[in-house]
Amino acid sequence: MELRQLGYFVAVAEELNFGRAAKRLLIAGPSLSQQIKALERDLGVALFVRDRRSVALTPAGTALLPHVRVLLDRADDLRRRAAGFAGSESVRLGYVNWLPAELSERVAGIARLHLDTWVAPSHTQAARVGDGSLDLAVCWVRTGDLTRYRLRARLLGADRLYAVSTARDGNPIRARDVAVPVDDDDTAWLSWNVFAEQFAHDTGAPIVRIHDGGITGPAFFDHVRALRRPVLNCPKGQTATLPADLVRHPIVAPEPVWTWSLVTRRDGNRPAVVAAADAADAICRQAGDPGLGTAGIWLPADDPHRSTG
Repeated sequence: MELRQLGYFVAVAEELNFGRAAKRLLIAGPSLSQQIKALERDLGVALFVRDRRSVALTPAGTALLPHVRVLLDRADDLRRRAAGFAGSESVRLGYVNWLPAELSERVAGIARLHLDTWVAPSHTQAARVGDGSLDLAVCWVRTGDLTRYRLRARLLGADRLYAVSTARDGNPIRARDVAVPVDDDDTAWLSWNVFAEQFAHDTGAPIVRIHDGGITGPAFFDHVRALRRPVLNCPKGQTATLPADLVRHPIVAPEPVWTWSLVTRRDGNRPAVVAAADAADAICRQAGDPGLGTAGIWLPADDPHRSTG
């Protein structure tokens, strides 16, 4: 049993609708349902009665709800008290799958950096910074997100995406000849889908609709084998080791680039948050210019770093 699951229980109990609760929590509906079932197994009681049209608390769920709220309030109080004993402020940082090296060490003494254990997609990370549940996030972000959530974005890094195929060589592939996977699940893959659809539109590359989360991982490799053509690899699989029967191809004319931003709130002025953001920024400046102004680079039209050169 985890505090996170108890928070999910409270959200479903208040909404009495898994879809609305999932939207409020910024997670996928099936994931929320699985977490509630896991909590029920741990507690040994059913918390909800579900059917296709309604959700209701069981007598056990009704009886436990006020106790769960008290427990969550006490956990928040414990965090606040612990922060009072610490020598520096707490900073909550969310990320997708990449962080600047040595960030925790650089921030030590300035702030206590807490990495959020809830690994979520870029659009969710940006929304959480906007609503205040995170102080910082490293994610892909659009200019529209910055306006919508009143955020600021600093460029931290850039991944040059590549294609994967069953070919025997790793020769460069023209962008228009790369298959672009787009997943039906916008809850989990919204950021990638937006990027991929813009890339396909601008280059003439064909879109391949999938519904199994195979944007990355073993399912992605299965799609490559089934399609028998080069397939665009997403940044979550950027450093993955390829199976022996697959090869990597540079993409040219143009080369797609995925940017990583450090996202903060525009009105955020806590010294610890500012210091942590500055430390991350300094690390990335030392790594050198990511080369976004190089000829032949493709960025989405609404990438906030498109004009960086």
